[in-house]
Amino acid sequence: MRIAVLAERANGESRVAITPETAKKFIALGAEVAVEEGAGVSASITDEAYREAGAQVVPAAQAVAGADIVLGVQAPDVALLSGAKPGAWVAATFDPYRETARVEAYAKTGLEALSMEFMPRITRAQSMDVLSSQSNLAGYKAVLASANEYGRAFPMMMTAAGTVQAAKVFVMGVGVAGLQAIATAKRLGAQVSATDVRSATKEQIQSLGAKPIFVESVAGIEGEGSGGYATEMSDEYKAAQAKLVSEHIAKQDIVITTALIPGRPAPLLVSDEQIASMKPGSVIFDLAVSQGGNVEGSKPDQVVEKHGVKIVGYSNTAGHLAADASALFARNLYNFLSAFWDKEQGKPVLDEEIGDAVRLTQDGKVVNERLATT
Repeated sequence: MRIAVLAERANGESRVAITPETAKKFIALGAEVAVEEGAGVSASITDEAYREAGAQVVPAAQAVAGADIVLGVQAPDVALLSGAKPGAWVAATFDPYRETARVEAYAKTGLEALSMEFMPRITRAQSMDVLSSQSNLAGYKAVLASANEYGRAFPMMMTAAGTVQAAKVFVMGVGVAGLQAIATAKRLGAQVSATDVRSATKEQIQSLGAKPIFVESVAGIEGEGSGGYATEMSDEYKAAQAKLVSEHIAKQDIVITTALIPGRPAPLLVSDEQIASMKPGSVIFDLAVSQGGNVEGSKPDQVVEKHGVKIVGYSNTAGHLAADASALFARNLYNFLSAFWDKEQGKPVLDEEIGDAVRLTQDGKVVNERLATT
């Protein structure tokens, strides 16, 4: 069983899909691990560290030659995989709803694409969930980046020269990223409030010491979809939420938006009019900027200033913490494959529940039901 890992080639991608820690663990299972030269440099991992773990460090073509499994952060171009075995598995993020041409290309070449984004949100798959591990770091980084752009301090400070008031931080969307953003802002001493379309998150917000901001006037509306993801809100709820948010957002110093809906553009949460209502010097961090953005006018990897408010958003927020992001991503991949490792066959054998959920292509066809219905 040969496992290959290539250096990431997507613009701005600094992560790597394997670390010396996980390479060593795969080798302990009986696998042979080959890593492309320089693959870990941007994540602060040297080629020598991989060699010490027992991995081969070779040029890309040699790494892929005869590979049974290829691991990636972002799925590599199929042209790079021509030396892999027929039907080889490629476990990576595929962005399958938007990158349909890439999925089709994998099908045509006979590769078996395993999309880590499609990992089901069930208890036994939590340790395999790359979206959660990366979102956790992204929520943390969003607060630090906002604090960096904000021209004032976060905590209240009582000084001989007078009192510095605590920053007011508002988190919109309380998934994994939002919860970490709340916790990080609280640790920095801010006054934190948060909102979500799922009323079940109220207790989570309160448990972190933040104030929940929810629409109470529209009853019986839930924004929770299958697997714990948020769904599109009704027009009635949207109108009520927009009014509540507009009143609240005008008083905030920092706003962090995290709302994503799988398979759809990110919902617009903050309008130009709402931005204009904020105080000059305020900061908005749009964690959804790479999928269209929650904030009107936000642009990936640019600081946009509108009405005296700075709007920030990274196309790859977790990638700004490359070493830790890589460590977590690599563990997710190892936890996934090792959970199904068959010692007798010397390879992983996927079950239906998780295998069918993540498998995009097999035997020259696109086989995932979620893609067939979109």
